[in-house]
Amino acid sequence: PDFTLPILASTVFSNGSSNISNDSVSLFIMMIAAAFQWFLLDGTLTSFATAFIVGIGGPLSELPFVATNFWHYIPSAANYYPLANIDFAFLKQFSDLALSSITGPCYFAVTMDAIALGRWFSCNAEDDDVDLKKGNSNQ
Repeated sequence: PDFTLPILASTVFSNGSSNISNDSVSLFIMMIAAAFQWFLLDGTLTSFATAFIVGIGGPLSELPFVATNFWHYIPSAANYYPLANIDFAFLKQFSDLALSSITGPCYFAVTMDAIALGRWFSCNAEDDDVDLKKGNSNQ
């Protein structure tokens, strides 16, 4: 089962709903949903580590695009400033770059989907190879 669509839909709800105004609550809901997806789809430590690294690195990789105005987050969703407390002089000019705090769990969820799809395609390819070998041996 694919849980990414409900996770991504909950981002729309949590960002656009007046019922959930606290950013911490939205982030907590997204993290729980992503962890639940990991548990149901895979549950291995390797996939968790991969998704965790992508969940941190993915949003940070968006910073150059935000800095060069290739895209931006709507002001109500831009609530995470990863470079705000960095003391390097060359990064001070970027301290006001904002991301959405729930972007990380979305990257986590999409990574889990990629891992699950990769395993599914791998299993299907192995099944096809077995079928081909059986077909050749019967002739």
